[in-house]
Amino acid sequence: MNEPPRRDLGRRFDRDLGRVFNEVPHVYDRVRPTYPDELFEDLVAITGVDQRSAILEVGCGTGQATRSLAALGCSASAVEPGEALAVLARQNLQAFPNVEIETTTFEHWDSRDRRFDLLVAAASWHWVDPSIGWRRAHDVLVPGGWLAVMGNVVVRGPGELEVYAETADLHERFCPGNPDWGDPPLEDEVRATNEGWGPPNEDRDGLFEATVVRWYPVVQWFDGEGFADLLRSQSLYRKLDADVREPLLNAIAERIRSHMDDRAPRRYLGVLRVGRRRPDERTQASTAPA
Repeated sequence: MNEPPRRDLGRRFDRDLGRVFNEVPHVYDRVRPTYPDELFEDLVAITGVDQRSAILEVGCGTGQATRSLAALGCSASAVEPGEALAVLARQNLQAFPNVEIETTTFEHWDSRDRRFDLLVAAASWHWVDPSIGWRRAHDVLVPGGWLAVMGNVVVRGPGELEVYAETADLHERFCPGNPDWGDPPLEDEVRATNEGWGPPNEDRDGLFEATVVRWYPVVQWFDGEGFADLLRSQSLYRKLDADVREPLLNAIAERIRSHMDDRAPRRYLGVLRVGRRRPDERTQASTAPA
């Protein structure tokens, strides 16, 4: 969720594309936005997790959100399919013996019959196969457990100069006609998606109760090279051939230096969406009055 909305990528292609972050783990770790303390304070207040709780994180990346979860003092398990990302996450989390990271996808992860009080997916739930992920999440949570989906959505303010607007001609020059090019959505448009799990996530089977949604405005500032690295870490640009991507990003960096005083913003809305696990139908049936 920390990228501009993808327009025409199919869900199966999206899941394959999610693996490209493993190509640039150190860049990803350095430039991707993290999550504010207020988000985790709200997460604790909503779910009631404490030091006795067990948390599972799906797609921990380099451990940006994992660090804040581990600091809660509870037991934290994480799965990450990217081997290089998982290695860096373990290095970043050496100070937290309460964290275990397994290199696998959530779809193929062996739960070993463990159950958790909270499942967290930070900028990762849209990479999970929805035909498997929602049911697995429901099944690995204890009764009354919670699912939390968080991320950072790229936005722009009304009339605000945004890097894409300043570099649209470069995008067309190096990769003409790409249907993914375009301005980020307006902040108010994103805030209007204040119900459910957020696009493209959809709990079709109603396995979770209505979501609680919270928003957190975040702005990062970069020089030209830093902004090029930010784009270099995103699937929208990683899927380009290197002989197209690198000249484009170099041109963007130069445009930021020459036209934006080498200082470019990237505005986000951090978002937290939390929903409680609905009781299993079999449990409901067994406890219903005769």
